[in-house]
Amino acid sequence: MDFATQLLHVMTDPDFACDIRYRDVPRISDQELGALLPAAYTVSFSAGRSARVIGSAVRGEGRERQPRYTTEACRRMFEALVAQLKERLGADLAFGASAVVRCTGPLPDLADLARTLVDFGVQKGDMRQPYALLAVAGLAGDKVLRRAAERLCRDQGPIAVDEIVVLAGLDVDPVDRALLAETERDGSFNAPPPLPDLWRRIAGIPAYAAFAHRALTAAVDRADAIHAGEIPYRADKAFTAREVVVLGHAARVALLRDEPWLPELLDRLLPRIALAPTAARTLPSQALLYELVRAGQDFPTPELVTAIRTVRTAVRHAGVPKQLDKMLKKLEAALAERAEVALRLPMSGFEADGVLRREAGDCTAVVTVTETAELTWHKDGRPLRGVPAAVRRDHGGLVKELRDLVKRVAVQLSTLARALEGGFTVEAVHPYGWWRTELAGHPLARSVVRRLIWEIEVAPGEWRAVLPEAGDLPVAPDDASVRLWHPVRSEPATVRAWRDLLIERRIRQPFKQAFREIYLLTPAEEETRVYSNRFAAHLVHYRRMFALFRSRGWSSDLLGPWDGGSEDEAVRTLAAGQWQVRFFHSLADGTHDHELAATDQVRFSRHKDGAWREAPLADVPAMVFSEAMRDVDLFVGVTSIAADPDWSDRGPERAYWERASFAELTESAEARRDALERILPRLKIADRCSLDGRFLVVRGDLRTYRIHIGSSNILMEPDNAYLCIVPARPKGGGTVFLPFEDDRLSLILSKAFLLAADTAITDESIRRQIERGA
Repeated sequence: MDFATQLLHVMTDPDFACDIRYRDVPRISDQELGALLPAAYTVSFSAGRSARVIGSAVRGEGRERQPRYTTEACRRMFEALVAQLKERLGADLAFGASAVVRCTGPLPDLADLARTLVDFGVQKGDMRQPYALLAVAGLAGDKVLRRAAERLCRDQGPIAVDEIVVLAGLDVDPVDRALLAETERDGSFNAPPPLPDLWRRIAGIPAYAAFAHRALTAAVDRADAIHAGEIPYRADKAFTAREVVVLGHAARVALLRDEPWLPELLDRLLPRIALAPTAARTLPSQALLYELVRAGQDFPTPELVTAIRTVRTAVRHAGVPKQLDKMLKKLEAALAERAEVALRLPMSGFEADGVLRREAGDCTAVVTVTETAELTWHKDGRPLRGVPAAVRRDHGGLVKELRDLVKRVAVQLSTLARALEGGFTVEAVHPYGWWRTELAGHPLARSVVRRLIWEIEVAPGEWRAVLPEAGDLPVAPDDASVRLWHPVRSEPATVRAWRDLLIERRIRQPFKQAFREIYLLTPAEEETRVYSNRFAAHLVHYRRMFALFRSRGWSSDLLGPWDGGSEDEAVRTLAAGQWQVRFFHSLADGTHDHELAATDQVRFSRHKDGAWREAPLADVPAMVFSEAMRDVDLFVGVTSIAADPDWSDRGPERAYWERASFAELTESAEARRDALERILPRLKIADRCSLDGRFLVVRGDLRTYRIHIGSSNILMEPDNAYLCIVPARPKGGGTVFLPFEDDRLSLILSKAFLLAADTAITDESIRRQIERGA
């Protein structure tokens, strides 16, 4: 008797005896899971302990994986739903819809069973799963489908009614109709996770794609009517709750399809739902505004990001901008993962050299895009210090327009940089002809693209690295491949050469590339095999780390003093959905304000056979491993209390602080040291500075100081006394050129300049510390 058959007997035969453990259940295949779920669903509350335990385990697998149903298993699921109507006083129709969607053979005749389920639900008035109800009703015949549709149409609003009519149409396939049930989780506690390609399949239904355009257009028309006074204004009542859900679905379909009509439509819709037609600080539909942003988080476009940022500056409600800021962080992080649209930038009127000129009387406004966008004013060919008074008086609208343009371009360039950086783990490759024209030659994108190192396949298998800012592009066919260069694919000597060139040419990259950290598997990680402790056992400022999770595209539940709130795992999906990294963390023991967390293991999973399967670290692609561990290093390095100079005299955590503040350098700190090695000889204080292992040593007139390159904390010679310097805000190293943005490197340099001239220090607290042992 095979293992799946044994599980079936445990759940259905009270007399069956077998030694099966809860943790053995994940061994079953997806098809065996589909065969077992009907039995697991019917395990009663009064069944024996073994049946209840195994039934719970099988249902748990069903919540995490993608079961596959044979024709017979699909029928048995519907029989199980009907059999449980009385005992459970209802049926989870999402189970039925999910069985239809995942049926691997011809659909069985389910008409009688479906009719029983729909009749029961309609009589009870249970409308919590409208899509699942329609999907099941469609299996029972036209009459039952029409009756269910009529019941669902009550008080839902015309846009929602239009969707129901579309889904109830005879030209919609029963499986397509069931797809929409995958989007609703309310009322279903055991249904499987949505299909990985769910929205792509929904967007491929012609009738639903046409509905999406119609629904969003109707939303604009209604918002216009409210602002025109044709419909009475009521705060947040422009659309019914059901219409908000439906419009969110329509937006996802249009965003995924990247419909050409969508940007202009959203430019009209978003301001009208975010601003009241009166001077009130309320919104016509705060719910729809947030739902459209959530749709953008699923399928972002650069045009939507720009539109939301524009609305964010205009909305009058006090709390909405703050909420939009939080949502925009996640949206922009998601856009970085959708490279096929994120690399698209509008021309915005700029000339080929990245300059836009606008006349304002006898003055000229010049917007220049280099590392970012900058607005300057000129008169008679000479630059002016600020905006001329006459321009402010007579051309105020133009001034505001150009300032908004500068902000918008800055956002677009930042988004482009994040999208390019996000392409590392998917090994993004572009056609050379398109890349040369649309990126390297684009008036705006060129400022980002030309400061990055690229590899061009000049011949099959022969890649040539090039930095456009430092030289001409090679000759290659338009269909040749182009990809971003990454140090993990290069020899150390090549990496050193690129780093030297950046310093020599004073080229500041939009993100760390040549100086990018590389994380390779360590002997300790080979020993632990499926997890890494490289960044475990650190104490971190939890709220800061939680904010970094969101900004870097990781998902995590907030820790706190509630059930299950003491520990969690931050998760990020990489490599176009093929790999997942999990970073475990928990509230630190002995802390009462829930401000500190303790870090733990890092694990990886691969998406295989419709589910996430934990994978050995050795199986993780080098690029994926390095980029994931780089994020974790960032989380720990930035938020560790070891980097807090004011922590030295606080509480029982001091032992960790003393140990970690001057510990061996991590890969990110090693990259910082490498940059310092190249920067120091060019500094005015070069003769007072040297590198000694993990420290930058600075010789002052009163003392010699050792600045830790990881934490930026300082020890003073000769007695290794700690020197506490808490800057009012992060400071750069004056006019020192840095090849990449790094707040910690800037802080180290600012401390070095300060301490090299220690006799000129005027801060009393710092002077007292220095003079105490000098």
